[in-house]
Amino acid sequence: MIKWIYQNGIVLYLVNTFLLSIHLTFNFGYNIFLIIMVLYTILLLINPQQFKLVILHRAFHFLLILTGLNILYLIVFDNISDLESLKYLSARTIQFTIIPLSIFYNYEYYKDKFLTHLVFIIFGIVLLGIFLDPFLLSGRYDGIIWNPNALASFTVIAFGILLLKNKEKSNLDYILLIVFLIVSLATGSRGVLVGISLAYVFRYGFSFRNVLYAVLSIMIYLLLLNLNFDTSLNRIGSQSLFNDRTIQYYYAIETFLQKPISGWGLSKYSFLNMDLVPYHLLHSGAIISAHNAYLAIIVQYGLIFSSFLFYIIFSKGYEVLYYFRKPKVGYPVIYSYLIIYTLIASIYENLITGINEFHTILFWFSLAILSYSKSESLNAD
Repeated sequence: MIKWIYQNGIVLYLVNTFLLSIHLTFNFGYNIFLIIMVLYTILLLINPQQFKLVILHRAFHFLLILTGLNILYLIVFDNISDLESLKYLSARTIQFTIIPLSIFYNYEYYKDKFLTHLVFIIFGIVLLGIFLDPFLLSGRYDGIIWNPNALASFTVIAFGILLLKNKEKSNLDYILLIVFLIVSLATGSRGVLVGISLAYVFRYGFSFRNVLYAVLSIMIYLLLLNLNFDTSLNRIGSQSLFNDRTIQYYYAIETFLQKPISGWGLSKYSFLNMDLVPYHLLHSGAIISAHNAYLAIIVQYGLIFSSFLFYIIFSKGYEVLYYFRKPKVGYPVIYSYLIIYTLIASIYENLITGINEFHTILFWFSLAILSYSKSESLNAD
């Protein structure tokens, strides 16, 4: 039973993010999250040698270093008696424990079947949403998910996985691709255009086929722009990608400048100091968070510690992306796609810093599994 938990911890963790994204199952998902955190803490205490064996593997050193930086930051700049900061540290530490354990004990599964299973789970969520709310073009579509952007995150990632998984596609694959594409656009999330375009570049490069797809896409874009819908294409045509983000960036920078060295603390991830925001903006709902992971990190950690974090993230990213730069399909290119997509999407979304965010968890998992794959490949040589 314990070995099964080690092998499938990241699956449970990711599936639980779906529960947390649905209104009716949110409370249940939160309780499951707490159970996962407590369970892994107990396993860590009763079997530390097993954890040590995995965590000290060279492929996972970057996660260990990041955990050490969080602890050091808490001691140096944060308040060690701040319960919320301790909760964040504990949850991040367990997250960075679940990921390597799952990879170490179930590596073959995560190279292949895991991605297929993830696609079908997301397809199930989409189907249930369409059954309960079939009106895809009546506004920004969210199905059964609490937020259209969250649904878009699921469907775009599923689209990318399916497109990059195999050279040969079955009829079912094409049906799923079409469904994910339509639902992604129907969410009205402008970021889906980035994710879909990036997937096509990964799959086809700048080939004749890609140019043809680009021309067809422009034609569809111009057609939809003249219709009274609220799709991703309509919204980016009328608002641009960063239309409602720039003012939030401004207040994120102002928040950072209040504590540029020490940062605001581990508990203040995706944080803005709302005291800086004028009353009319505060109550209009226009200002929510930084909507930029890089600004969120420097607000949270300050200039010194965020510099170390950025160095670790980008150096590890470059290392694994360069090593797996040649494949065009298969698990290395899918996980490479997830890394690059996250780094780009972090310009306009709060990714990387969260604990229960689907896209963020996949980002850290992708870095870790490619790091482990590289290590296994070098050992085999």
